[in-house]
Amino acid sequence: MDFTLTEDQRAIAEMAGGLFTDFCTDERMRDFDESGATLMQDLWQTCVETGLHSLYIPEEAGGSGLGMTELMLVLEAQGRGLGLVPLWRHQVAAATLAQFAADAFAGLLEAAAGAEKVLTLSAGDRSRATGLALKAEQVDDGWVLNGTAHAVPGAVEAAAALVLVDTAEGARVACVEFDAAGVNRVAGVLTQGESVADIKCDKVKLAAAAVLPVAATDWLETRAIAAQAALQLGVSEEQIRRTVEYVNERIQFGRAIGQFQAVQMSMADCKVALEALRSSVWQLCYRIDAGLPAPSEALATAWLACEAGHKIGHTAQHVHGGIGVDLTYPIHRFLYWSRALSLGLGGSRATLERLGDWLATHDTLGWKYDLEENNAI
Repeated sequence: MDFTLTEDQRAIAEMAGGLFTDFCTDERMRDFDESGATLMQDLWQTCVETGLHSLYIPEEAGGSGLGMTELMLVLEAQGRGLGLVPLWRHQVAAATLAQFAADAFAGLLEAAAGAEKVLTLSAGDRSRATGLALKAEQVDDGWVLNGTAHAVPGAVEAAAALVLVDTAEGARVACVEFDAAGVNRVAGVLTQGESVADIKCDKVKLAAAAVLPVAATDWLETRAIAAQAALQLGVSEEQIRRTVEYVNERIQFGRAIGQFQAVQMSMADCKVALEALRSSVWQLCYRIDAGLPAPSEALATAWLACEAGHKIGHTAQHVHGGIGVDLTYPIHRFLYWSRALSLGLGGSRATLERLGDWLATHDTLGWKYDLEENNAI
């Protein structure tokens, strides 16, 4: 196995790392928190100017046509900096439309690739205990939507969203444009400061192609998991780095608290959780880019991301002591991001239940089942 990045991938990672490092200093983040804004507009504009907003959008739709691995590298840098910009939702939503309904949404895709319109999505509702609250009924010339898509992130700034709807065939992805008649948004703010909105639909009429094929549901969810897990990888990595720096500087009982065995073991456990997540994220991105199925890999990655975010986040807060709950100190932002990402992934318990259901009905788990000699049987 060769995990070496290509020269182009390294260049993308370095550019993204430098961009988020420059824009997301602790001072700027503190000013942004106090502003009450839900989008770092200057950072988003720079992402557009550098093309980071369209890396994963296919070339035929106006994007760069790169893979999930390249997007992962950018999202990891975004997670380290906590840059509040809609990079992954915008691109994964556009890529989904390009894959399953390119002709029907050619104009919207062109506007998304040029950043004239922002797209968003919500893919975690399959883990809701109450099920989907947005229903789609098929009529002669299309679909009619009624109900609510709850807590759709980024919906305030977006022009359209991909949301899950309940149909006679199960959960399917629908593209809802917010200027359509009968669509109403009730705005709010997520844990980490991102905008969110309930999208209420009252007899909203959609064209037949606006509800994507059944296959689009898993396609979208797999990529949404990879993107959010990559963000969590960056968040947790920076959280550990800052915490290690802190425990080596904080003196208690005449020595740095990083010399205490309990602190060392806690931070070692965090590092193990981080590297387990990293391996899973890389494997998932590889399988997506290689066109391989990844249903169990996606669920396992989602669970590891939720678990790592919780463990690393709370350990970091704990070893910081009282400093960790001081909102003028930056470490709390990483915990807020981890909580928001866990919500978007569906939570660890619901995800583990879904993974258990998959394992109970499949006996072909493992890399060997992808080999050509096995598939030829």
